[in-house]
Amino acid sequence: MSITCWPLTERPREKLLRHGAYYLSDAELLAILIQTGIPGKTALDLACELLTESSGLKNLLQSSHHEICQKRGLGKAKYALLKAAVELGRRYLNSDIQVGKALNDSHLTKQFLANQLNHYDHEVFACVFLDNHHRLIHFEELFHGTLTEANIYPREVVKRGLAHQAAKIILAHNHPSGNPAASQADKDMTLLLKQALALVDIVIIDHIIVGSEGIVSLAEMGMI
Repeated sequence: MSITCWPLTERPREKLLRHGAYYLSDAELLAILIQTGIPGKTALDLACELLTESSGLKNLLQSSHHEICQKRGLGKAKYALLKAAVELGRRYLNSDIQVGKALNDSHLTKQFLANQLNHYDHEVFACVFLDNHHRLIHFEELFHGTLTEANIYPREVVKRGLAHQAAKIILAHNHPSGNPAASQADKDMTLLLKQALALVDIVIIDHIIVGSEGIVSLAEMGMI
């Protein structure tokens, strides 16, 4: 039965308009984005199947173009709509972080970096370049690696710091495993970068590691 044949109170779009988006399940919200079903299956049926096959919303939103489009009833247009919705949400969450704004709130900084890096299924190393007053100059992803590591080149980090005329830097990377605990390699690399950047008078004020299980600040642990 088509969703248009359902009672108005049960249709996802009408439920959203009546009660608000927070009232809907993940499947109902996804069905609104999918918009239309296929013979024998409603958009809500497709949404439920996608969530089940992906083992949840997070894995689904991280799925590739190929993984989503191979599902019957979905295609490039619906994949693009889904990715656009995700990106709008990410930008909304990051809207409090703007160039020229001081990053003095550690919680806000952690959440910003989690929003930037947590969706990757491989390690990504990034830098937040700041001026003397901790104002944001630029955020940049410098190195992309594998599931377990990313090769980091101190010379390139120094080069980018100088290019942005940064006085201070926040290092950041993700752990795709979900566990944000700092490894010995993380600690060693932090020290190496600290020494390299000190030669050009750039100070590392933190190294933040993000994972699905939490966020770790090496500065808060006394490791900077």
